[in-house]
Amino acid sequence: MDRAKEKHRKPLRLATSVLFAGVAIFAGGCGGRDTSGTQHPRLVYWPAANPREVELARKLVAEWNRLHPDVPVDMQPVPESQSTEEVLLTAIAGRTTPDVCSNIWPGAVAQFARAKGLVPLESFADFDSLVRARLPHGLIESYRQVDGHVYEIPWKINPVLLEYNVTMFREAGYERPPATYQEFLEAGKRITKDRDGDGVIDQWLMLVDFRVKWWLRFFDFYAFYLAASRGGLLVEDRQVLFENRAAVEVFRFFQQGFALGVFPRSTFQVDAFLLGKVASHTTGPWNIEHVERYKPPGFEYDYAPIPVPDSSCLPPVTYGDPKNIAIFTTTRWPKQAWEFVKFLVSREADLLLLELCSQLPVRKDLMRDSLYAGYFMSHPKMIAFAEAAGRTQGPGSVPELKEIFDAISHEFESCCFYAHKTPEQAVHAAAERAREILR
Repeated sequence: MDRAKEKHRKPLRLATSVLFAGVAIFAGGCGGRDTSGTQHPRLVYWPAANPREVELARKLVAEWNRLHPDVPVDMQPVPESQSTEEVLLTAIAGRTTPDVCSNIWPGAVAQFARAKGLVPLESFADFDSLVRARLPHGLIESYRQVDGHVYEIPWKINPVLLEYNVTMFREAGYERPPATYQEFLEAGKRITKDRDGDGVIDQWLMLVDFRVKWWLRFFDFYAFYLAASRGGLLVEDRQVLFENRAAVEVFRFFQQGFALGVFPRSTFQVDAFLLGKVASHTTGPWNIEHVERYKPPGFEYDYAPIPVPDSSCLPPVTYGDPKNIAIFTTTRWPKQAWEFVKFLVSREADLLLLELCSQLPVRKDLMRDSLYAGYFMSHPKMIAFAEAAGRTQGPGSVPELKEIFDAISHEFESCCFYAHKTPEQAVHAAAERAREILR
């Protein structure tokens, strides 16, 4: 909505204890479909299916419907499948997409755009003014596709940091996790041990999920690669860029960690971090609430940047795990859908995102805006993530990105976990496979 209209409306109710009115749940059909036989606008909105974001969507939709009874929104979580990207690609093919979705992974946007599934957002007259008011200078250019269009509004960001057990590192002689690979692995030799004396190691330095799933590499290889390369891209202008020293050093770090035994060679059916089985792991701000709810008495934890190959005077870049908002070309009501998108990224809605989901809105003045000051005072653990938000990188924007991460994931397992290849061989093999994919 525009500013002139906002002045004459009641502000969005923010306190999480306030319950908005109920909202009808969309039961099926394609975005923007008018099932009543009339021409009155009615929008369909798909948020992520996790409980916190569903709760956020319910509150926001209820408030929108209260303020805009002439343009009601029906909310339905993204249908369950292996991934949102698969669901949306299938929906685009079948022209059953919603009007608006807020679970858009930037790495899939090139695919969606190539399939003619998304509305170019610069077609709306106030797109530039929204971008200037909300986003850090120049950020929107990183979301511009090769056809020159922008199809997504940056919405939220979740920097990946190292979550660590303060007590375990302190007992090993460290107030914080060491910042470099060599020092970090040395700390691992002190931390990794047999705690109960039965001859079996049951405490390790860091949990690494080595399963061959392409998206898991965001939390090990890619986060560490961004830190090592100071934000270097994997692919640019369809050229593979990651066959370099930074990628080799990252592969070597993980290979050494498994070889030294400071990373466990098994997965856990329980929370190994809260049980004190691992001293650290990588995660985003969404995990704070989980730790606070389930941590044992006296459990101390904190956050640190991703380790780097050698000392650096600059804080390392990390993966931002962004999710954005897009409008689909199936919409019959693009102007109304755009107004709803602006509502979802308003200052008040961003505060509700923080309060309900423990996730950071992409907003340039977040730490200086008085609206959010109270939140950060009462949630001090979030400050580390807010400070890291300006040092993040997204996944890139080529249609084949998922296949490229899949190639990296296979080489990661072969080199780092099984040591079947040297880091140089594994990086070269992943890069060659990526070149084949891009051809």
